[in-house]
Amino acid sequence: MDTLETENIKLKEKIIQLEDKIKEYEEKMKKYTNSEAHKKYYQEHKEEVKKKGLNYLKKLKEENPEKIKEYRRNAYLKEKEKEKEKKLNK
Repeated sequence: MDTLETENIKLKEKIIQLEDKIKEYEEKMKKYTNSEAHKKYYQEHKEEVKKKGLNYLKKLKEENPEKIKEYRRNAYLKEKEKEKEKKLNK
């Protein structure tokens, strides 16, 4: 009985340590994902980003049209899935 309690205490301590590590890593990741600098950049360079995206699609259309079909199909399937979720949540 005593060993189970000590093991339980050790596991709880381990869980707390791992949760602290997760929080630490999440804080570190915040500076790489959707920081204010990223948002500001895209607001200031909106037209450039759109042009690069269009150029990429044009290039892809010439080089690999099957890839565009795959992208569009995936987008369609995701949209369909979202609609199903909305209907289920209502």
